[in-house]
Amino acid sequence: MQEPKFDVVVIGTGPGGEGAAMQAAKGGKKTAVIESYKEIGGGCTHWGTIPSKALRFSIYSMMEAMNNPIVRDMGVNINPTIGQLRASSKSIIAKQVTMRQRFYERNNVPVFHGTAKFIDAHTIEVDPETRIHGENIIIATGSRPFRPAGVDFSHPRVFDSDTILDLDFKPQSITIYGAGVIGCEYASMFRNLAIKVNLINTRAKLLEFLDDEIIDALSYQMRESGVIIRHNETYSKIEPRDDGVILYLESGKQVKTDILLWANGRSGNTEKLDLEKIGITPDSRGLLKVAPSFQTSCPNVYAVGDVIGFPSLASAAYMQGRAATRHILGAPDDLQLTDIPNGIYTSPEISSIGKTERELTEAKVPYEVGHSQFRSLARAQITGRAIGMLKILFHRETLEILGVHCFGPNAAEIIHIGQAIMKQPYPNNTLEYFIDTTFNYPTMAEAYRVAALNGYNRLF
Repeated sequence: MQEPKFDVVVIGTGPGGEGAAMQAAKGGKKTAVIESYKEIGGGCTHWGTIPSKALRFSIYSMMEAMNNPIVRDMGVNINPTIGQLRASSKSIIAKQVTMRQRFYERNNVPVFHGTAKFIDAHTIEVDPETRIHGENIIIATGSRPFRPAGVDFSHPRVFDSDTILDLDFKPQSITIYGAGVIGCEYASMFRNLAIKVNLINTRAKLLEFLDDEIIDALSYQMRESGVIIRHNETYSKIEPRDDGVILYLESGKQVKTDILLWANGRSGNTEKLDLEKIGITPDSRGLLKVAPSFQTSCPNVYAVGDVIGFPSLASAAYMQGRAATRHILGAPDDLQLTDIPNGIYTSPEISSIGKTERELTEAKVPYEVGHSQFRSLARAQITGRAIGMLKILFHRETLEILGVHCFGPNAAEIIHIGQAIMKQPYPNNTLEYFIDTTFNYPTMAEAYRVAALNGYNRLF
């Protein structure tokens, strides 16, 4: 049996694993990665972020075409199948795999394909013929949709976020159980396809971690588009039938639709790792607890990405992988791991960074708010994308930027201007930057100047 030795062994090639492996290789460490799937890239590339966002773009492009007066006047009717809308994602995934494969080849990082199992704290079995020795090991195995007992996911009308992309027909109606990020994103996508959507939320509000004003805007736009939102509901039974699925709720309600998408929670991919051999015990959802350095209870074993839970973002996972490797290298802990921006691809998009009004109020921080409504921006009027807003939260006395929240087209891009200024040392991180900076006109970036002036005027 071969047993090559490495300084760093990374389990998983998603964003967290890639970030860890590239940082280790650049740091001069002999590095290897293990991947259980036939191709690299992890769930992010193959059945999560990339394919779902490619589908969203196809739907959005179709909507723009149908809303174009020229297309309408020509009498063109576009009614593509789900398969046709997904067609572009296959080529995108292939490009992503090829590009990322080159990263590993260029940095002399071998990829072992197989199911990783711990033999001891430094030895991993990849297959019956191969074991790998690692001085340090980084677990980046990601997560998968949580599947509760009693729900028949083998039924052709019951889906989770991994299987919904294989839908081979266009339903007339859908129930989405779970109104987290994934549930809200798919609710927007299916409603944009003129499919009737029932969004079942187990909590009192949508996406409670967001700023309240953004939550209200999202709820309004979803309801305005025709999505039926039911808050504070839990299911008692799911009954799949040949002609649809009936969701029975604890409140006594029954909701019948053509298909059901389960989008309530995720589980860490840890059950096949044999972690008990090294004294690590995942929680009830298979997630791993880590220290700020991303070390597990076994000092030479680290964990990053979705397998450790919140924030479960590809961007965060990549930085966590880098941070774990930097700890191994003994490098300074100077990566920006706080105030990570979120990007939520509903219609319109949502993105934010920093504190919410609720958090600042609870902390008794004297803050003020600056708003910019997209409907007042020339660029938004020109493009016909006037729904949305940008809000800046800043300290009343120092004018430091405390939070930026954006709801509208390209919000996930727009947010990075605010992020860049927030991260500057005082006094370069204040409202005055946006007031004194000249923005191209007309642009969406101009929203920062408008919001800054709006907030500044509230001080007097």
